[in-house]
Amino acid sequence: MEAGKGAHRRYAGLPSGIWVLGFVSMLMDISSELVLSLLPVVMTTVLGASMVSVGLVEGFSEATASILKVFSGVWSDRMRRRKPLALLGYGMSALSKPLFPLSGSVGVLFFARFSDRVGKGIRDAPRDALIAELAPAERRGAAYGLRQALDSAGAFLGPLGAVALMALFSNHIRTVLWAATLPAMLCILLLGAGLKEPPRKDEAKEAGTIAFGMAGLSGLPVSYWLVVLIGALFTMARFSDAFLVLKALASGLPAGQVPLVLVVMNLAYSGISYPAGLMADRFGGRLQLIAGIVMLVCANLVLASARGPVAVMVGVVLWGVHLGLTQGILSKLVADSAPTALLATGFGIFNLVLGIAVLVSSLMAGMLWQVFGPPGTFLAGALFAAVSGAGMLAQWCGAAIARSGHS
Repeated sequence: MEAGKGAHRRYAGLPSGIWVLGFVSMLMDISSELVLSLLPVVMTTVLGASMVSVGLVEGFSEATASILKVFSGVWSDRMRRRKPLALLGYGMSALSKPLFPLSGSVGVLFFARFSDRVGKGIRDAPRDALIAELAPAERRGAAYGLRQALDSAGAFLGPLGAVALMALFSNHIRTVLWAATLPAMLCILLLGAGLKEPPRKDEAKEAGTIAFGMAGLSGLPVSYWLVVLIGALFTMARFSDAFLVLKALASGLPAGQVPLVLVVMNLAYSGISYPAGLMADRFGGRLQLIAGIVMLVCANLVLASARGPVAVMVGVVLWGVHLGLTQGILSKLVADSAPTALLATGFGIFNLVLGIAVLVSSLMAGMLWQVFGPPGTFLAGALFAAVSGAGMLAQWCGAAIARSGHS
């Protein structure tokens, strides 16, 4: 009872705009995750796409979203407006949804997925900045927590809806994909009519800039570049969730139940996130990241050897746990290692490198799957995760030795 009262106190009194943005996130996540949970099935069984094509579509789309997040924030700061860019991003994602059931080729599907991810890349930074501007400074934790809670709800309601609709429409995938357009359109209506952007303060006139010049690069220390390298290796081990869905399908899970993979993964992810945050506060981010890398190695090994749906689900749970353990920690390490004067440059380069790593890892996963089957893909993922863990330990030890030398 007291816990319930505490949760009410955290969320009570938040501005209505925070709730609007939370429900907007939930509606778009329901739509996107419904599509994503069925997309690998459509590509491989309906359109006959190769695993390389799956990797190309997923990798290129996710890389685009990662890269655009850097520039959309700068664009929003220069405009000194948030809502127009948020509407543009959510609108692009919503307009892409009818293309999925209409697609008759991998090319059309690629364009639809690319448009959806471009929308995500445009909207995320302005939306998060808008939350900070809407919420009182002392309530920002509750505001971001509420948005994440509603977003996570959409992440497993979408695949659950896909399972129910596949059963209702006798596994007719295109009909189910049409259902994803409804929450996407509701999302745009809610954002357009329900959110009023707060007025800008007169003193906040500075344009945001990100310096990518060679002078900025030379000012970044070796410890920063080690974090970038570790992040890239870690991302190489964490390829698209589409390959989890394909593994479940290959293990014998019926197509109508395949979306349960993302339901299970997101439940594990949301369940571990808060305890993981407490662990990071108590023991530090590096220990948490190493624990997440261990979970990712275990998840890849389990998925490489899994022969049936139950074993696949065990690997999926471990995958979700590693996400819960590692969210945000690499960003913290970037902030700790980059000089204050070059912080924007550091984050810009880091996001660009990780965006490229997502593309390369998904392409590599598709090629390995096509040549060696699922075990080759997941064993390579385990190897990259282990290498990134070793690099993390080396960086940690090196920093400790440097500190002891200075003392």
